[in-house]
Amino acid sequence: MSLRPYSSESYCEGERPEAWRDVLASLGLQPAAAATSHAGHATAVRRSSEGVTLATLSAGPQAVTAQAEAHGDHPLVLLPLEDGLSLKTAAGHQIIAAGHLLLLPRASGWSLSFARDFRAVVLSVSCDAARSRTVGPRLTEVQQIAPSGFGDMFIRMLESAAGHLETLSDAEWPAAAQGLADLMPALMRQAPATSDLNAGSASKAATLQRLCQAIERRLDDPDLTPAKVAAAEGISERYLQKLFGGTGSSFTHYLRERRLQRTCADLANPAEAHHSISEIAFRAGFNDSAHFSRAFRHRFGVSPREYRQAEAERHAATAAATAQRGWPQQALVQLRNQPARTAARRPAAEFPASDFCAETTPQHHHLTADASRVHWGYFSRSLPPQIEIASGDTITIETLTQHASDDPERMISGDAGAESVFHWTHDQKNVDRRGAGPLDASIYGRGAGEGFGVHICTGPVAVKDAQPGDVLEIRILDIVPRASRNPDFKGRVFGSSVAAWWGYHYKEFLAEQHAHEAVTIYEIFADEAAPYARAAYSYRWAPQVDPFGTVHATYDYPGVPVQPSSVRRRHDVLDGVRIPLRPHFGVIALAPREVDFVDSVPPAYFGGNLDNWRLGKGSTIYLPVSVPGALLSVGDPHAAQGDGELGGTAIECSMTGTFEVILHKKGEFADKPFADLTYPLIETATDWVLMGFSHPNYLAEFGAKGQSEVYATSSLDLAMKDAFRKMRRFLMSIKGLTEDEAIALMSVAVDFGVTQVVDGNWGVHAILSKQVFADARA
Repeated sequence: MSLRPYSSESYCEGERPEAWRDVLASLGLQPAAAATSHAGHATAVRRSSEGVTLATLSAGPQAVTAQAEAHGDHPLVLLPLEDGLSLKTAAGHQIIAAGHLLLLPRASGWSLSFARDFRAVVLSVSCDAARSRTVGPRLTEVQQIAPSGFGDMFIRMLESAAGHLETLSDAEWPAAAQGLADLMPALMRQAPATSDLNAGSASKAATLQRLCQAIERRLDDPDLTPAKVAAAEGISERYLQKLFGGTGSSFTHYLRERRLQRTCADLANPAEAHHSISEIAFRAGFNDSAHFSRAFRHRFGVSPREYRQAEAERHAATAAATAQRGWPQQALVQLRNQPARTAARRPAAEFPASDFCAETTPQHHHLTADASRVHWGYFSRSLPPQIEIASGDTITIETLTQHASDDPERMISGDAGAESVFHWTHDQKNVDRRGAGPLDASIYGRGAGEGFGVHICTGPVAVKDAQPGDVLEIRILDIVPRASRNPDFKGRVFGSSVAAWWGYHYKEFLAEQHAHEAVTIYEIFADEAAPYARAAYSYRWAPQVDPFGTVHATYDYPGVPVQPSSVRRRHDVLDGVRIPLRPHFGVIALAPREVDFVDSVPPAYFGGNLDNWRLGKGSTIYLPVSVPGALLSVGDPHAAQGDGELGGTAIECSMTGTFEVILHKKGEFADKPFADLTYPLIETATDWVLMGFSHPNYLAEFGAKGQSEVYATSSLDLAMKDAFRKMRRFLMSIKGLTEDEAIALMSVAVDFGVTQVVDGNWGVHAILSKQVFADARA
């Protein structure tokens, strides 16, 4: 009945491959290539009972096969949760759709390639677990079961059991495990899905296999058509299409998939380093480089250039770890010197290569906030950089609060930058997309972007020579509030705080209170001894009609202008209360690598909406770089916030920050506190602050459903576990403690606190005082 959760966050980079191999081995799997193992982010939940092991796995691209010493009559059962799985057997390649079961013989002879995401449910049943049932003939070939009939019933049961692995009681889990084991023999007697290459008669299977081989030989023909292949093989085009249709695919889909897989393999091969990306694409049958680039990004989630660069770095790291066995170091140096080393995304303009070395003296830059320089409610690896800076440069970035429209008179009127961003009339909305949702507002009809992400972010800022695997150090040199430009309030500073429907309190109103949202407008006072905020007035949210005519009964879309006449202001709120200021930026983010549009609300490994007030003047944050150029964005400025941010917001106040940005190249930061960084790390004058989340990389863990699933599954328990794992790893790998020493120290000297419970991906931070290691420094 053992429950064994696994998170790669527990391990430093060098230990991850072996730890992941152990996870796979516990299920009868192993990496397809014995010398390789996944070293990136991965999670797993496994539970066993008397010979039955059920697991949910989530990791990055890789290939797996049967464990060499695995044996037994019952096959492994694997249910892919993402499209893109490729099965390779003696019969050829086959694309497996999500939701189709695979019965995998314990003997080798097959491999599974997850070209993009590895998300699957795996069931391992020993013979003893199903000894009361007749097994039947031993399975020797991979069998695919379609989601219909008994197969559909088994898939639903498997998914349900996997989804409740951590919540089933010790009495319930053995019953569920034995139920799955008892159904295994019946499952093995199911007819294979028609998508099996060997399905149907032997002649059909042979013909289909011959067609696949013919396609393989002619992948480089950009004009390859079903008619050409059918004529060459002596069959009708209609019969050819029928054969491919019987596999659950089509000729066009299969041809495109094989071409993309061919280019993927060639781009990862150091022996092909002397060929350009265009040459490789043309050789695989793509005669339009732009079309190829779009297809490759859609299929694998990154551009061909980024993929090649990442593979080059992986080969270089592997060579170094194995004392230069394999490819000669000189070849790897040449590979790294290919054009792929420059930033792959320059949608706005190409930056001259000479600029990378032209400046040796740190420069200062200024990025203003207006409609052309902000992105509202999302992060994206595809955003054109507004400016490019070099390591060591300083930059002043103006930021606006998305809550300025709570009182447009005080926080927007007369401010040209704010007016540009918030401009919204019946005819024009300057910043249309507000969130990572669809532009056509097809789900809720609230507005373009649907409000799935709310923060106004200035940027992004590209950092010269930044590449995945590097670390960006961002020092916050100064934070200055943005004063009102309205002559009626000139020079005064205001902010807004909303106790909103997403707040932790919202279902906890006292019996006589109906659920409601309340907005409090604060004025900020720059008292030299102790600056503070004082409430000016408050009001309850009343339905607002935006300039396009949509009614907003709740605070459900960012930037809806509040008409003063539509609300009843109350001025005697928090009378006599002074709130000490903690100026900081709630959002400091680098672009995530996984998908193009990422909701700005849930934070993760890339930073984002951290909402930790310790990110104020004088502090530093270290973030792992995931995309070329890093693409730094800053926003969500706060005047004050408590740990937890319970009501849903801080005192949201437009501010301008000055930052020093330092790039640390991968391989050059051994023995540094960020040497093993996969999470946001904050440094203050006195402390190290490690950020833990319910899901440290929800985009990878949940795949395509990540941006909705994270909201549904976050908890403080998960966030606390993540913070603990990261602090244990920090103390062991950075400070050199044993595990027992690390745990002992955490219990007596590390403060764990709730960062926030309102951002979709809840946060717990771990604070380690530098004073603890004062003697060690001496």
